[in-house]
Amino acid sequence: MPLEPFKSSQPLTMGVELELQLVSLSDFDLTASSPDLLHLLSRKPFPGNVTPEITESMIEINSDVHTNHGELVSQLQVIRDTLVQAGEQLNIGICGGGTHPFQKWSDRRIFAKPRFKEVSELYGYLAKQFTIFGQHVHIGCASGDDALFLLHSLSRYVPHFIALSSSSPYVQGNDTLFNSARLNSVFAFPMSGRAPFMQRWSTFEHEYFSKMEHTGVIKSMKDFYWDIRPKPEFGTIELRVCDTPLTVERAAALAVYLQALCRYLLERREEAPAEDDYLVYNYNRFQACRFGLDGTLVHPKTYESLSLREDILTTLRKMEPHGAALGGTAGLQHLMQVTHEGSDAHYLRQQFDRSGSAEGMVDAAIQRFRGL
Repeated sequence: MPLEPFKSSQPLTMGVELELQLVSLSDFDLTASSPDLLHLLSRKPFPGNVTPEITESMIEINSDVHTNHGELVSQLQVIRDTLVQAGEQLNIGICGGGTHPFQKWSDRRIFAKPRFKEVSELYGYLAKQFTIFGQHVHIGCASGDDALFLLHSLSRYVPHFIALSSSSPYVQGNDTLFNSARLNSVFAFPMSGRAPFMQRWSTFEHEYFSKMEHTGVIKSMKDFYWDIRPKPEFGTIELRVCDTPLTVERAAALAVYLQALCRYLLERREEAPAEDDYLVYNYNRFQACRFGLDGTLVHPKTYESLSLREDILTTLRKMEPHGAALGGTAGLQHLMQVTHEGSDAHYLRQQFDRSGSAEGMVDAAIQRFRGL
């Protein structure tokens, strides 16, 4: 079908999607409980939206559209409490984290939904291996041209969000030595990576999307698994690189950091994005996934090597007036603390060392999600 017109939305509004793990409280492995949980939740008011994900050991929650940190974090906390209460009735633990540390992909069951069945038939075992958990953040844009400008301008900051959200150090029972191993699974899909460098919505629509549709490779924007993609039906850009954090408070903080960055970038105070910015994109992305806050960046304009941790701290300080104007100061302060103390990946490794088992680490993640 043709690309939908870009729906103008209120600039800098934000919404959050979180993919969450459903865990058996008897053995702390993933459990195929989403049909039962979704049925239970359908019988009570839900403050936002909850939907199935590709396998039955996952759900996705969506916030409403918000303008400031206080509203967003408050709603996410109510959603969390609603989920926790429902999980208790079914003996299900619910938690964040970008990967489950020891689940076997072959044990997963595809959720009975036509699109998920199509994806499974196309991608084979990759569909079950996609039992990984991410946070997506939407930011409202006035036009498609603004959306593409922000999409490419934000490429320089993608490693910030990977490192700050990293929570997937363990896969298939082993420490991967990555802080965010989740994104390695995303890279297996052919339509992953970065969006093509186009700055006009009309060019993107007619010179790229229509040709891709004509090839039969894609049918809609949902078929692109880009790190950042436009969502014309919402009038947003969608950042997709974050692991699901262990707390909804961190999820809200990441959203307001993106909101503040977009406000700053729209003031056109930085050199305009260029295709050459992507020369170091995959290297910087790898550094953030592998080493987290201890990674090293190459600046796409100057080619200067930078400490990722120091670059984040410098940028957070630069965002302070924008955060204040948007009501996001508390969120930026939260991330300042994360940068100093360590990410969720660091916390999970600590919990594994403390408990001596992956099961103990999952239990700690469940308790952390509950706010305990």
